[in-house]
Amino acid sequence: MGVSGDTNVVGVDLASVLPVMTKPWYKTPHLLKLNLMLFGCMLFSSTIGYDNSMMNGLQALTPWQTFMHHPKGAYLGLINATQAIGGFAAYPFMSIVAQRWGRKYSVYLGCCFIFLGTGLQTGARSREMFIVSRLFVGMSSAFFGAIPMLVGETAYPTHRGIVTAIFQTLYYVGSTLSAWVTFGTRNMDSSWAWRIPSLLQSAIPILIVSIAIAAPESPRFLIARGRTEEARAILVKHHAGGDENSPLVAFEVAEIESALRLEKEFHEQASYMDMLRTKGNRHRTFVGLTLGIFAQWNGVGIVSYYLVSVLKTVGIASTTNQTLINGFLQVFNLIAAVTAAGLVDKLGRRFLFITSSVGMLICYIIITGLAGSYAETKHSGVGIAVVPMLFVYYFFYDIAFTPLIASYPVEIWPYQLRSRGIVLTHAATYFALFFNLFVNPIALAAIAWKYYIVYVVILVFICITVWFTYPETRGYSLEEIAVVFDGEDAKIVNPDKVLESVDAHIANKKQVTEIEG
Repeated sequence: MGVSGDTNVVGVDLASVLPVMTKPWYKTPHLLKLNLMLFGCMLFSSTIGYDNSMMNGLQALTPWQTFMHHPKGAYLGLINATQAIGGFAAYPFMSIVAQRWGRKYSVYLGCCFIFLGTGLQTGARSREMFIVSRLFVGMSSAFFGAIPMLVGETAYPTHRGIVTAIFQTLYYVGSTLSAWVTFGTRNMDSSWAWRIPSLLQSAIPILIVSIAIAAPESPRFLIARGRTEEARAILVKHHAGGDENSPLVAFEVAEIESALRLEKEFHEQASYMDMLRTKGNRHRTFVGLTLGIFAQWNGVGIVSYYLVSVLKTVGIASTTNQTLINGFLQVFNLIAAVTAAGLVDKLGRRFLFITSSVGMLICYIIITGLAGSYAETKHSGVGIAVVPMLFVYYFFYDIAFTPLIASYPVEIWPYQLRSRGIVLTHAATYFALFFNLFVNPIALAAIAWKYYIVYVVILVFICITVWFTYPETRGYSLEEIAVVFDGEDAKIVNPDKVLESVDAHIANKKQVTEIEG
């Protein structure tokens, strides 16, 4: 990426201190190591994807249906919604842990809960025990919500947008694995048909927890806690390849310190009420809330957890066909989402949100029409036509709401409110998810395809809201994005003073070196 490209991604001031890269990042040892560690942390997202896809696949397995007493309607909704209850309850504690003890400690707690949940789930002796295990699985996903902060605050500046967007796309690594595991156990007659997928759910965190331990803590967190030299050492090692005199490191440290100082002058101790005190923060709050709700109320909740029920409404009842479609759908989702994550800095967040919303609306209108036609005619060709439309729908969902649900909240909030802002978005997501998981099976059982019309109406509202209220954040450093929401009132760092600080730091380093020489 050249100077012009860097400017488009991080802005003029930060781009001016970036070192000239003679090799791509994957041939630059310190950047390769950093990105691999961050990638390992981001793989925790796949544990959530594994769980969601697994619950979809289990519904097609006869041994699970027998063990759970053939759940339908409200009972089926309760089984799935329990996970959302756990996540919703744990999110406020994630904010406390991430803000007080660090982003990595939140990840460690998430690992503890996922191991506990999958252990109870795999060894469940009753349906009640299985349902309780879902609470702990949900709590783990809440603590993993600190990972986008860790990644966004630690990534190399020109990589921030892409790597934070990749976090949620790796959801589909887990969902793909789970879909094919349940496809492989579909013909087993014993309870191991569903216990094997449950047991393997703990494999991903076991494999990658060591990577999380080796990963650096967020420099912004360290500076906020007065541990500036630790933060500087991390930036020197991972952003500058060991160059103690790097202008980039001096700029980043000075910018973070100045931003934190301004925020403290504005409010000594941030609170949730600060999210409503200014026009800019009210705008952020609105975007954060609606993003969390829209991520679930755009119709994806029906397909994600109740694909089996959807396929039954269009005449596809074979266990093999249902699990096979789920498997191919997850592979497709992974490809689409990762591709979109690589385009967030080229196309921009706003363009992806608008394209995604309009595309999903068109697809849902077509799916509703096909499902209604099948209900009247029972023509198999009409029912089968729904399947490719589900793939097209997911393509539009994946290009924005998969990569940006994690990265966009990290970008829009200043440091002092960032963890609370992320809690807000994910709490809204879990509220909407709980509604989906509990209400969707009841509605599908009662009015079948007609329920899709509700989401057509919601998607119209989503399109309007995104068009008028979701701003572009491309082209700014993480500290500079405040100007997008706060305008002239933005508490942003004066770039000239930061650059002066950089020059002074470099001059001091040279003087020390000369004296030591």
